This record gives sequence, structure tokens and C-alpha cells, in this order.
Amino acid sequence: MQIHSLGLDSLCEDEYSLIGIHTTLEDYKLAYLLNKILGTSFSKSKKDLHIEELSKKTAFSLYNYSNLEYEFEWFLIANSSKRENQTESNELLLTTETKTYLIPEKKKVDFFIKISGNVSYSFVVKTIDKIKTIDQVITSYSIDKNTLKSKDFLII
Repeated sequence: MQIHSLGLDSLCEDEYSLIGIHTTLEDYKLAYLLNKILGTSFSKSKKDLHIEELSKKTAFSLYNYSNLEYEFEWFLIANSSKRENQTESNELLLTTETKTYLIPEKKKVDFFIKISGNVSYSFVVKTIDKIKTIDQVITSYSIDKNTLKSKDFLII
């Protein structure tokens, strides 16, 4: 008699493609330009992506788009979050800024596009080529999710 077992990884593993984007654009401006170029309808999520690590809460900007025709769900996720810290020293108010990364091993990536569903590689390549036509985008490329140590943060 054969025994089959499933690990937790196979239960939590969603099928998705991941695109990295390097740009100096703000999240709302990038979402607008992606909508224009890709024909998507990214809209700001009611809630940002919140990560709680080492008793520090961090929120990352999140936009989503659902394509009912192809049953794909798209997410535009900021890779960094800035937080201001204020301290008093000798009657001076000092402000420092802390930058936290969603995926620390990809610090140079400004935004990720996560496309949930079984998407063909040619579709991802065409999407990347269209993203590269945006003047303010430095580069865009496919990211192998299996090489990421922090990919659990991308579960939305």
C-alpha cells in the first residue's frame, strides 16, 4: 500500500509569477502608468500589506487588479517602507528615517508585480517588455520565486 504525504510547503505554495521593477516613481504614479500601458485597472487596496517582525509593524503599499476573463489576480507591491523616528536630545528634536524592505535580498527592486494563477512564461515576457516602455522605469525583469528566502511575505 502506498502512502502519500503532503508537506506544509505544498499546501501554502500558490502558483504565481513575480516581476521586479526598478523605478523612482511613486506607487500611485506607477500604478497609473501600468494601467495605461498594460490595460490593467490597478487600484489602491483598502489595507496595505502589514508585516510584524521583531515587535515592529511595517506597512507596504499595495495595489490590486483582478482579471475576471483570465482568472488572474495581480498585485503591485512596494518593496520598501519608510518610517520616521523622533528622539529628543538636549532640547533638540532629531528625526531619523528607517527603511525596511519586504524582500531584503532584493533591496534594489522598488516594486514587485505578483500575478497569481498559472501564467505562461511568454505572457510574463510580453508584460515585462511593455513595462520597459515606460520612460521612468529603469528596468523590469522576471524573478524566480524559488530563489527568495523571504517569499512568505508575498502571500497575500
